[in-house]
Amino acid sequence: MFARTVARRAALPSLARSYSAATTNFKLPDLPYDYAALEPIVSGEIMTIHHTKHHQTYVTNLNAAYEKMLDAQAKGDVDAVIALQGAIKFNGGGHVNHSIFWQNLCPVSMGGGELHSGPLADAINAEFGSLDALQTKFNATAAAIQGSGWGWLGLDAAAGKLKIATCANQDPLMHTHGLVPLLGIDVWEHAYYLQYQNVRPEYLKQIWKIVNWKDVESRYLAAK
Repeated sequence: MFARTVARRAALPSLARSYSAATTNFKLPDLPYDYAALEPIVSGEIMTIHHTKHHQTYVTNLNAAYEKMLDAQAKGDVDAVIALQGAIKFNGGGHVNHSIFWQNLCPVSMGGGELHSGPLADAINAEFGSLDALQTKFNATAAAIQGSGWGWLGLDAAAGKLKIATCANQDPLMHTHGLVPLLGIDVWEHAYYLQYQNVRPEYLKQIWKIVNWKDVESRYLAAK
């Protein structure tokens, strides 16, 4: 389990981190835009709290749990290593998911919401019929998540097919469904409640206006 965890970290070069044999320091990534840049779709207040409070908490707790696991491993305490896996999965998943989410979004002024013709658009049309059809199916699937979780557009790399999937809480897509994450939408209430209250479908409808399709396509091409 420890070896697989280290391997997974090595496969995530986009996540800022430093590592030595004695310490691990996952870091909160900077946003590629200002907190208010996604308004009016997502308020600056939500973005500030979401990034500096929620994501930061996942990073803080991940570092603490990982340090404890390293210490337990050094002592040969297998029971302690096993006991820490839940905290590492939850907080590590929160860190991975949010690090993708911030990049998946961008202001309208920077091209948010614009999907240009190309390999990704072709794949969406082939699998779903149109971008509108993808959005309709995605929104219905994500709106139906009970409690907290994520809606995802992922790639089944072996089959070369795009798929829509959901994950509960902070479960990471790759290790839950075996799909490469391309586009993730956070449907935890902290992502939208201050603005959309309990109307999750409206949040899902509006957020497509700030999807960074250039980032989504770059992930798609890299995965292929």
